[in-house]
Amino acid sequence: MASLKLGAPSSQWIAGDRSLDRRSRILTAAPRRRVAVGPIRAGSYTDELVLTAKVIASPGRGILAIDESNATCGKRLASIGLDNTEANRQAYRQLLLTTPGLGEYISGAILFEETLYQSTTDGKKFVDCLRQEKVMPGIKVDKADSCQHSLWSFCLGCKGSCMGSCSVCFHCSVEPEILLDGDHPIERTLEVAEKVWAEVFYYLAENNVVFEGILLKPSMVTPGAEHKEKASPEMIAKYTLKMLNRRVPPAVPGIMFLSGGQSEMEATLNLNAMNQAPNPWHVSFSYARALQNTVLKTWQGRPENVVVAQKALLVRAKANSLAQLGHYSAKGESQEAKTGMFQKGYTY
Repeated sequence: MASLKLGAPSSQWIAGDRSLDRRSRILTAAPRRRVAVGPIRAGSYTDELVLTAKVIASPGRGILAIDESNATCGKRLASIGLDNTEANRQAYRQLLLTTPGLGEYISGAILFEETLYQSTTDGKKFVDCLRQEKVMPGIKVDKADSCQHSLWSFCLGCKGSCMGSCSVCFHCSVEPEILLDGDHPIERTLEVAEKVWAEVFYYLAENNVVFEGILLKPSMVTPGAEHKEKASPEMIAKYTLKMLNRRVPPAVPGIMFLSGGQSEMEATLNLNAMNQAPNPWHVSFSYARALQNTVLKTWQGRPENVVVAQKALLVRAKANSLAQLGHYSAKGESQEAKTGMFQKGYTY
């Protein structure tokens, strides 16, 4: 069976290997050794933490992820012929974050550090634009100034990473990503995802994490991008929900899926399939490319296209809002929305 890479080039599952190789950082089923760490408490922020998680995980709403590094943002700008300058990054982010009505479908936005301190061309801070729309701004874990939530994204399969993650995620969303790279079947992804989440929740509990105050950002359980048989939304929902029911406590308020290179329509269809029956969690989205691809292609860096590009963002946000409620239909989707975005070895 093919190896399945997890989240970083140095982390991968190898069929039949069940020991921990500290140099290659392979996740295993080896007996856990209790690590001596001091007790971690959310303390006086517990109530605010739980409330923030509940607000973000509110019906029909999800997260707009625009926390790509400047280098990754530059690649996207290059795809429409723009240079990777701060002015161009600011113009694109302003388009996204000043979209009128965004808060109807988006409850939170994850920002890159540069974005946190940027303003509109008329001097209004981006975080204030979000708050005006009742969208909670957030940022990766060590840069949380002016934010109400933060994200800890980490390499899967590494016990050290799990410990580091769980030591801080009492105020975070938790994002282990299993990449689509490979030709493995969906059963292999399920096997890996279950083992990863078993490790994650073991260390979350070890570190006294308040489950009611975290949001998870998992990958959907799908076959590898190069697998010969494509899975239907119903199959992806079946395997993903099986993994979640086996590993994620119902105390966790929200599951905010990342799209991981799926097309805009695929990501929405799969989310919709998972919301066809009641779940113990708010099952929603935290999409980057799956919310922005059509927007970027519509904008093309031209000021005269800003309004129509913002409308394209609302179309995608509304589609995923409907999917969170289990009411989405793919009828009338554009060809751009059907275009896959998988890139082998993709980095953020």
